[in-house]
Formats: sequence, structure tokens, C-alpha cells
Amino acid sequence: MSKTARSILAAGAIALAAMSTAPVRAQAEDVTILASVPGLTFPFFVHMMNAFKAEAAKQGVAVIESDGQVSSPKQTADIEAAITKGVQGIVISPNEVDAMAPALQQAVEAGIPVVTVDRRVAQVEGILGHIGADNVKGGEAQGELVMKMFPDGATIVNLQGQSGASPAIDRNKGLHNVLDKATDKYKIVFEQTAGFDRAKGLSVTEAALSGLAEPPKVIVAANDDMALGALEAVKGRNLQGIAIIGFDALPEALAQVRDGGLTATIEQFPGKQSAMGVDMLVAFIKDKKKPAEAVTLLTPVAITKDNLDIAERLGEVK
Repeated sequence: MSKTARSILAAGAIALAAMSTAPVRAQAEDVTILASVPGLTFPFFVHMMNAFKAEAAKQGVAVIESDGQVSSPKQTADIEAAITKGVQGIVISPNEVDAMAPALQQAVEAGIPVVTVDRRVAQVEGILGHIGADNVKGGEAQGELVMKMFPDGATIVNLQGQSGASPAIDRNKGLHNVLDKATDKYKIVFEQTAGFDRAKGLSVTEAALSGLAEPPKVIVAANDDMALGALEAVKGRNLQGIAIIGFDALPEALAQVRDGGLTATIEQFPGKQSAMGVDMLVAFIKDKKKPAEAVTLLTPVAITKDNLDIAERLGEVK
């Protein structure tokens, strides 16, 4: 073999070696992710899914949609099917954090990066990151608004969210953090879960109003669907002057705040959370870029008539 031929072969070998040791960057068109929410019967999660898909399209990645149907076994089955299909990543708002832990652990052990949004599954090691709202601060914002509106004290009905859901737990904690400091003035006269559901919000509020000697000054709900259900119950009894505070800043709730049906709602910027979750996941899939912080929490804000303009979904209000 001539000296020139040997030089060409050596150069080719060096080039092949360089190619084999260089990091492989995933191409956007080859990436498919699972996007999963607890249930698409809830407007909040419809908005979240839409934000997942919009950001994924912007990033040029394909999405498999998962409607958990408010069933942890269904959401678990969707994750297991996605693992079998070989998705490159999972972005998920878990239905129940404890119930979903085994499936997410299975995904992590299969080498599939997972980003949780809204609801954090802290017991699973190896989750890439979490994007959410500081729901404790959101609950505190509700309590602080009650104190501001009723400086001389108030009786409160507290509609708690879905049992086992971390936002429900944290929002309830935040509300109590504030109101429990002044139990002589701020008395929670009734509290019960209404499952983040409007129909249950209506029925539970009706039960509360039936059992109380006099109407409460305030009804605090851990989401807008329950608050809107409570509003129906209040209207059904022709009651006036009860402040109703929701959480999530749904377009229908924002319209009611504008029109005086609801006193306030809490904005937690779910679209922004969802987009950030997809960004975090795709950055890792494409470039192995890990988030600077494992947990990123946005601070919720109370929305009243005075600051409706900052609501994320104001443009959807009819």
C-alpha cells in the first residue's frame, strides 16, 4: 500500500472515531413524547393539554395525548403503553401523586426522562424536573384576601380539592396557614372535599348551607369548578353578599369575577407551566441539558376586578 493510501485510510479512521465518540443530538422530527393530564373533563387540564401540544409543535416534536379520565389505573396504563412504544420523554400532571409513583419510577428506570407539571411526585428519584405553582402560597393568597375583605372577621366554608392530589393538599395548607393564626376572628364553619368537581361543589355547598344556622360570609374553593358550583347553590337560595373565591382563573370564572358573581380567583399560569415543562423535557432529549433547578415554582396571584388584565386566559373570556 502506498504512503498516500495509508494516509487516506488513517484520516478516515480518525474521522470515524470522532463520529463515534461525539455526542448524538436527537433530531426534532424523530422525537415523540407522551403528554398526560388527569382528565380532559376539566377545563383546566384541557388548557394544559393545549399548551403542551402548542409548545411541542413549536419545538417540532410529536405528541401522544393521554387523557387520564380521572383514573390513576388509566393514566398508569397510558404510561406503560408509552414505555412499550419507546417514547423519548414524558411530561405529565399526575392524577394522584402516590398512585402514579410506580409507573413514573418504571419510566425513569427505562431511561425515559420525566417532567411533572402542576403536581409533583417527590418520592420518585430520577425525575428530570418539576414545573408548578407554589400552591401553598396560592392558598395563602386566598386567606389573605379573606382577611383584607373582612378585617373584623368572617365565617368561612372551605371546599377542598381532590383527596390525594398535591395541589389540593397544599392549597388547603396555605389557607389554614393564614386563617389559623386568628381563629378567634376567622372561623371555618364547614370544610369538606368536593373533588375539584362542579357538580360536587354544588351539592356539597347545598349541604353546607342547609346545615348552618346562618349563611357564611365567605366560600373558599380549591378550584374554579367548585367555586362555580358553589355560586349555583348560593343563587338557588337567593342569598346575597357571600364572597366566593376560586382558584385557577378559568375563563368562565374570570367572566364571573368581571360580572360580580365570583369575588376572586387565583391565577397560577398553567399555560406557562406546561410550556416550560415541554421546554425542559425537549432540551434534555435534544441536548442532554439538565434544568438548573429540579423544582421550579411560579407564585400564584389573586385576581379580582382590579387586576383582571394580568389573567393568562383573559382573551378567552366571552
